Amino acid sequence: MAKQFDHITEDQKAFVEAQHMFFTGTAAPDGRVNVSPKGQDSLRILGPNRVVWMNLTGSGNETAGHLLEHPRMTLMWCSFEKRPLIYRMYGTARTIHRGDPDWAEMSELFPTQMGARQVYDMSVEMTQTSCGYAVPFMEFVSDRDTLHRWTLDKGEDKLRDYWAEKNTVTLDGKPTGLPAGMTRTDA
Repeated sequence: MAKQFDHITEDQKAFVEAQHMFFTGTAAPDGRVNVSPKGQDSLRILGPNRVVWMNLTGSGNETAGHLLEHPRMTLMWCSFEKRPLIYRMYGTARTIHRGDPDWAEMSELFPTQMGARQVYDMSVEMTQTSCGYAVPFMEFVSDRDTLHRWTLDKGEDKLRDYWAEKNTVTLDGKPTGLPAGMTRTDA
């Protein structure tokens, strides 16, 4: 039932744009595999083989650390509504941090978020559709505003302290590549 494609089709693009969440998967050559849910208005399809998504502050920073060692990434969507479908994109990605030369261009693609930590630029090598017949029906109510309120309450300085404490190494103790300029060292 699964079908593979060498690019993102128009039908697949429409499906992705209608979804409220997606999942990312990355892994370094050794250590833990990371799968993470993503939501809000944080993903853009820029062409038949290119996707970018904005990564907001979280309790960890596994994706950035994994990509330093191995750039492979998988994105996945499930339809929880009428049309049963699971859709995956496979490829490689690079991390764009605040302060990198293309940060301004990439971050302007998304609504302004104080907690924006990275943008991932993914080169899509293959996509796959599969049935999704066992995925349950669920109803979307709304996006949560908890992360937005949390970052506003913290403010820039405490957010940088948080990045320094929680986001500079992976669960396996490997660096995430978070630039020193993104974390406060004078606290």
